[in-house]
Amino acid sequence: MVMAYSASSEKPNAGSDGTESMMDMEDIRLSNYLFIIFGSILVALLFYRTVLYSVQYIRTLTCLNNETQRYFAAPNDTFAKMKEHMIYAPLFRSRHKREFRLSSAMSMGILPTRLQTLILGGYLGTNFAFCVIGIDWNGDQETVLSALRNRTGVLAVVNMLLLVILGGRTNPLIAILNIPFDVFNLMHRWLGRMVVLEALCHTLAWTIAKVHGSGWAVVKASISHSDMIMTGFIGVVALVAISIQSLSVVRHAFYETFLHLHNALVILAIFGIWIHLKGLAQQRFIVGVVIIWVAHRFIRLVSLMYRNVGSSGTKALVEALPGDAMRVTLKMARPWTFKPGQHVYLYMPSVGLWTSHPFSVAWSEEEDSFSAEKGLAMNRQDILETQKTSMSLIIRRRTGFTDSLYKRAERGIDQKITIRALAEGPYGGSHTLHSYGTVMIFAGGVGITHQVPYVRDLVAGYGNGTVAARKVVLVWIIQNPEHLEWIRPWMTTILAMDKRRDVLRILLFVTRPRSTKEIHSPSATVQMFPGKPNVETLIDMETANQVGAMGVTVCGTGSLSDDVRRAVRRRQSSSNIDFVEQSFSW
Repeated sequence: MVMAYSASSEKPNAGSDGTESMMDMEDIRLSNYLFIIFGSILVALLFYRTVLYSVQYIRTLTCLNNETQRYFAAPNDTFAKMKEHMIYAPLFRSRHKREFRLSSAMSMGILPTRLQTLILGGYLGTNFAFCVIGIDWNGDQETVLSALRNRTGVLAVVNMLLLVILGGRTNPLIAILNIPFDVFNLMHRWLGRMVVLEALCHTLAWTIAKVHGSGWAVVKASISHSDMIMTGFIGVVALVAISIQSLSVVRHAFYETFLHLHNALVILAIFGIWIHLKGLAQQRFIVGVVIIWVAHRFIRLVSLMYRNVGSSGTKALVEALPGDAMRVTLKMARPWTFKPGQHVYLYMPSVGLWTSHPFSVAWSEEEDSFSAEKGLAMNRQDILETQKTSMSLIIRRRTGFTDSLYKRAERGIDQKITIRALAEGPYGGSHTLHSYGTVMIFAGGVGITHQVPYVRDLVAGYGNGTVAARKVVLVWIIQNPEHLEWIRPWMTTILAMDKRRDVLRILLFVTRPRSTKEIHSPSATVQMFPGKPNVETLIDMETANQVGAMGVTVCGTGSLSDDVRRAVRRRQSSSNIDFVEQSFSW
């Protein structure tokens, strides 16, 4: 909490010490309120997630030996309306994940949901109100500007602390609240814009007061000769530069450049503001910013080293596949416990230097690499050395890193290469589908990589009697049949699993078949169709014979996600249906 404040080494000429002290106390009080509001939002979300988890856990236990699960098929009217009109609802009509694009490489971003807008709007609106309340706007200009300068400066520094908490991959709130990283990333971006606006207001209030009292010459002299003013100016310029290069159209078009420049500008901004606040109570918040920022990266570095160093390191087998895709199989240096829905950040220094890119883990297997020369494992280290985890990713060829990697694989023997790699993670995997009697899994293109582990998990759980699922439907939309090669070895394994025919149906939709001969259904449980699916019809077919609660999950293009979201929202009043969107936005 803020204990004391002095905005500048230069005391305002107007106003008594008592007035200044009262304004300082008001700044402290409002800053404390910001922490209380932020904490209250987190507590409310934690309560909601705890209730939701408890319901799902009880439902799973109740339905293990219940074939009809009728009780859970009926919706709760109040909660159904909340999901339809607030939790699942886009800000306007039905568009949420479909991006506003200027070109194939340039995106203007997406629209948030109504709940996200409510939380964001409430917090940003509170910040705006805190910037202006308690200031005597009828006072003389210098007093008003001094109060505004102090207030916005304090709030900007407080929000910087919250900004850094939300922005890291290792943010503990992701696991605690079961909220995906891309939602926190959305909050991070908007909170960052608020910090920039408050910093600009702080700067403008000081500048206007100086120009009005002494002219532009004094402003120039202060920036040139005062360490406090010069470093504050540097910090604000860095923040403005971050806000410009973080715009969606720039971020998506030049992601790798954005990533490194962003980190460099953050360091510059923190350094400048640290010196600017030297001797002031608010410097403690910058200490917190530095600690959290460094801790995020230290945890990532330790995890990266632990996962990939030892036993000859982590190696990647990269195979070029039809349809401009690659299958990357990582032989991890250490065992890795994998959960469906997880993703890793992949480093390949020989291809992309120190850049990292997120990819869903499509498949994971444990292997024993027993060596007769070493004999039996005698201790824990020996056991770890004999156990190997292989993880497989499907990467679609785009630009930059993925294009370079694909070209190298194409030049390899049999279009395969083996190179050294590093995998950071695992991240995600917070959603479980075990409590749903009916599960519909939609995938578009390479989005199948995120969904295959769920299919495998549910089929295995059905065979073992450890999940509520009685009906699992996988809907995969692909452009042409050659894309089936991406996951053929894993799907062969799933199709051979015990009791698979009793629980799993696969519907394949080919949008650009070269001829009708390519469209053929291997069996009654694996069917292929030409064209795009009618999402509404498919969901209606399952709700007509729904077993228990239904979970609908989607991973694919923005338009597919929005179509599935709209269909689920429209059926909230008739069935108990939950919607889970698997996506990664940056």
